[in-house]
Amino acid sequence: MKPPDKAVATITTYLQFSFFLAVILYFGKTLFIPLFFGLLVAMVMYPVCKWLEQRGWSRTFSTTISLAIVISLFVLLLGLLVWQLKVFLHDWPQIAHKLEAVLSDLQIWVSDQLNIPPDRQSGWLRNMMTNTGSIISGMLQGTLSTTINTSFILFMIPVFAALFLYHRGVFVRYLHIVAGPAYRSRLNGILQQVIHTYFNYIKGMILVYIIVGTLNSAGLLALGIPHAILFGMLTAIMTIIPYIGIIVSALLPISVAWTTKGSIWYPLGVIGIFSFVQYLEANVIFPRVVGAQLNVSTWATLVAILAGGILWGVSGMVLFIPFVAILKIATDNLEELKGLNLLLSRRP
Repeated sequence: MKPPDKAVATITTYLQFSFFLAVILYFGKTLFIPLFFGLLVAMVMYPVCKWLEQRGWSRTFSTTISLAIVISLFVLLLGLLVWQLKVFLHDWPQIAHKLEAVLSDLQIWVSDQLNIPPDRQSGWLRNMMTNTGSIISGMLQGTLSTTINTSFILFMIPVFAALFLYHRGVFVRYLHIVAGPAYRSRLNGILQQVIHTYFNYIKGMILVYIIVGTLNSAGLLALGIPHAILFGMLTAIMTIIPYIGIIVSALLPISVAWTTKGSIWYPLGVIGIFSFVQYLEANVIFPRVVGAQLNVSTWATLVAILAGGILWGVSGMVLFIPFVAILKIATDNLEELKGLNLLLSRRP
């Protein structure tokens, strides 16, 4: 057992290291987010690239084909998003007509129940629209900045992924040098486990989307919404695109419920179902399912999600979970980190 002074010094060292690491990760996120997303893509596509190389393809061509697969899937998702937005815009005139009728009925009810004349209500609405316009203007300015950053990240991810895939031998040799003779023999085994971990992470993500799509579809079927299974699955798939995906994909079933059911309670019910399923996905389904695939405890998965969200936003929520899984693999192979392994393991 360590003496008290030495134990305190060790804890202080760990805290200092954690603090400076968090500062570096936060202020360096413009570099680290595309870098680690590129590493994630490279790890996932490494088996495909290796399979092509074993059949005589050059590394350049194998890398190009691997990235083309990823880009094609992303373009397909964007195509689904645009299609849903077009369908919603096609239904918008009917929705707007119903909204006008609802607002007119609401004005009459307020006038009868609260003795507020319609002209005063109209003045309040005009003031509200003016204030909303200024708020939206500020949001658009922030959205423009976010869009520029996101475009830069999306451009750099395939660049980093291609470099990791093509020069993977150089990076492995570098890790051998950094690890030193003491850990060099175990490094190759750790790297193979990391590749397997990333594969399990993607498998867990797919399972999460299937569960979320099933719950969405069941809720829409219970409400009697047409094409419930299609809408439920599409909404689950589009959650891959943070924030925008769920909002745009939810507009289509909400508009269908609004135009076909003739009652405002049905679109509110759709919103309630999607909100409840999203809550389950973020706090129950994702930590348990992905944590089980990675053999990481639910506690560690939740901590990774929250820490990633604090440092890097939505990107951190996605990236920090495999980071924790890699840390867990390292603690499996290093005796001096067995205490940390106890916290990270699903079945210690």
